[in-house]
Amino acid sequence: MPFSTKNLLRQFLIWKYKHISERQFVYILSILIGFLSGMGTVILKNLTYFIRSLFDLDIFKDSESALYFVLPIIGLLLVYIIKQTWLKKHIGHGISSTLHAISKLNGIIPRYNIYASLITAPLTAGFGGSVGLQGPAVSIGAALGSNTAQLFHMNTKTRMLLIGCAAAGAMASMFKAPLAAIVFAVEIFSLDIAFVSLVPLLLASISAVVTSYLFLGTDVLLNFKLIEQFMVEDIPFYILLGLVTALASIYFSKVFFAITAFFKQFESRALRLLIGGVAIGTMLFFIPQLYGEGYGLMNNLLKGDHITAIGHTPFNVDLSNIWIVILLLLGISAFKAIAMTTTFGAGGVGGIFIPTLVMGSTLGHACAKIINNIGFGFHVSETNFTLIGMTGLMAGVLHAPLTAIFLIAEITSGYELFVPLMIVSAISFAITKHYVSHSIYTMRLAERGELMTHDKDKNVLMVLDIDKVIEKNFIILKPDMKLGHILKNAVSKSSRNHFPVVNDNHEFLGSLRLDDIRHIMFDIDKYDTVNVSNLMQVPVSLIDYDKDSMNVIMDKFKTSGAWNLPVIKDEKYYGYISKSKLLTAYRHQLIEFTS
Repeated sequence: MPFSTKNLLRQFLIWKYKHISERQFVYILSILIGFLSGMGTVILKNLTYFIRSLFDLDIFKDSESALYFVLPIIGLLLVYIIKQTWLKKHIGHGISSTLHAISKLNGIIPRYNIYASLITAPLTAGFGGSVGLQGPAVSIGAALGSNTAQLFHMNTKTRMLLIGCAAAGAMASMFKAPLAAIVFAVEIFSLDIAFVSLVPLLLASISAVVTSYLFLGTDVLLNFKLIEQFMVEDIPFYILLGLVTALASIYFSKVFFAITAFFKQFESRALRLLIGGVAIGTMLFFIPQLYGEGYGLMNNLLKGDHITAIGHTPFNVDLSNIWIVILLLLGISAFKAIAMTTTFGAGGVGGIFIPTLVMGSTLGHACAKIINNIGFGFHVSETNFTLIGMTGLMAGVLHAPLTAIFLIAEITSGYELFVPLMIVSAISFAITKHYVSHSIYTMRLAERGELMTHDKDKNVLMVLDIDKVIEKNFIILKPDMKLGHILKNAVSKSSRNHFPVVNDNHEFLGSLRLDDIRHIMFDIDKYDTVNVSNLMQVPVSLIDYDKDSMNVIMDKFKTSGAWNLPVIKDEKYYGYISKSKLLTAYRHQLIEFTS
């Protein structure tokens, strides 16, 4: 940044401190970040649709079936080349990476995240990768929010709030659903529902959705008008749909974790690309409906046009047979999770939000057709079931029941379906939560103790930096040292009352406390006969620097009753943490969190 620009920024910050309150400036930034998130989403969508439109030309028509196999592999290869030769950095899943940045990096997101997903996600989805754009849109918006907050020297708490505003802006711009966007930010990013955070979220969401309207017009991604009203007598069928979407959500999550684990065993990214590319190409060749995001499939099902939704298949099947249609819809639903995760495994960049909606829409539509054609004279609305199936999968897979309810309610331009939305969402979420404790977004973070929740105490502990509470100014002893040496070279030169004992490999063996030698300190006869190994004690608990979260560390102090605990890093002694220093750091962090 040139000196003149730095000077200009400094002059602006001085002016701001004199004339604008902190709260007012946060409101201004939230509007700016909403606009930036909206623009990021608009550019992301337009790039993807531009790439996709290139293959709608007449010259490609005759080879359309072959393209379903070839194009995704080309897209993945381009992403691989960009990652290896230009970016040379890891591009994580948008929402998971953002949650990690909030919990462990104080909301600091590298600048390259602004353009990394903006380039690689359109190549992945535009060439037919079976992924969505919501995750990359959030990643882009969050990076813009974080770097804007850093530019204007905002504190950690405000930086995290502005990241939440960016996420709400991305959601609002993508679906033109500003209310659902606010719920999404609160539910997924565990933001406090308070005036101080609600107003910025409102401003960011409004700013983003207006930006989307200005650049994309009034068209919406999911075009739906409610025709058939909710009927009370249909409640048993909605309960059944809730059960089915719960099972599908569990299936979706298990498939994701299993395929992800499968690809992780291959260290070579090129090998992952080869295996995943061939697998995704094969799936798309036989099931073309898995190609790309899947908005066309969803919109046609919402119109009740399953013939157009299913479209061309390499199999000569009779689509006038409703049971064949049902089997195809169930097959699309089952393979969408596989195709999506395989795209990720092969190195593609995208999100899981839209694939979840696709799976929910096909499953809901298939369930309605089964009910209507099973032969007992039942009739339910197939379009309503299509829409509410999306709710069930969102609530279960994403563990976001409120986002699911408000998004679908907002898409319908009314709340006539609120009761069935709540029924299906509640059932799907409750059952899935029992069998899959955390969502795809949060599972790995929760396993590492890095997941932000609405539990403020745990959040405060989570953001504490362990390096700031570790003390290292201890004199280290060896097990063969004599008592006289300890007194002369350790006790007399240290203000500490305990000393770590390590071997020649610096592996921790135990601790020697001043109390352990107090009774023999003045017994000269023992100065050359008593060793450290005769006096040291094994600690009641150890802290593992690489594995133990701050929550775990606090629990170890609580259960052990110790006042000081040694820290081990790479199986070697690293330092000590004292309860007093930990509690002091916690108190300071809590004040910052709640101020």
